[in-house]
Amino acid sequence: MEQKATNIYWHEGDIKKADRERQNNHRGACLWFTGLSGSGKSTLSVAVQNKLFERGVKTYILDGDNVRHGLNKDLGFSPEDRTENIRRIGEVAGLFVDAGVLVMTAFISPYREDRNKVRALMNDGDFVEVFVDCDLAVCEERDPKGLYKKARAGEIPQFTGISAPYEAPENAEMVINTSSASLDECVDQVIAHLESKGFLNINK
Repeated sequence: MEQKATNIYWHEGDIKKADRERQNNHRGACLWFTGLSGSGKSTLSVAVQNKLFERGVKTYILDGDNVRHGLNKDLGFSPEDRTENIRRIGEVAGLFVDAGVLVMTAFISPYREDRNKVRALMNDGDFVEVFVDCDLAVCEERDPKGLYKKARAGEIPQFTGISAPYEAPENAEMVINTSSASLDECVDQVIAHLESKGFLNINK
């Protein structure tokens, strides 16, 4: 994106990301949950946050619908607006990561290019793509917001999975199949990955 502001300079603080991570006793990172509507992104991110909170981990969830109530309320669902939506969230998520927070995002984020651009904003290892894999038929059966029914009736244009594409990750750090696994099993998979990759309890 074009830089329009001029005469601006980056101001460095004395306290760095590593200092915050040491104080928090865990790494700052972004868990990027991506998948179809109804796949369980928000449900899984909330359950993971609950488990991490019990362990004293500083977390925050950026949820797709919530962000569209404020920061991104000027954006619709055209391909261009979807791209800008994810760009903004990537920038915000990067600030959380720098603050030493384990931030989770729950966005459909249907385009690989957009997700890869967010990955490129962060240091190696700070972006953890979590593909919440769920069969379209199961997502439609769940349809917690009634969106698939409206999309099938032609009431929602450019609906991901029906009238707009979803590009599944090709090299996600995690693939969580919510069609076949229980919520507890999915949470355990995420926590196990974080433990095995050294995101938690870094002061041991």
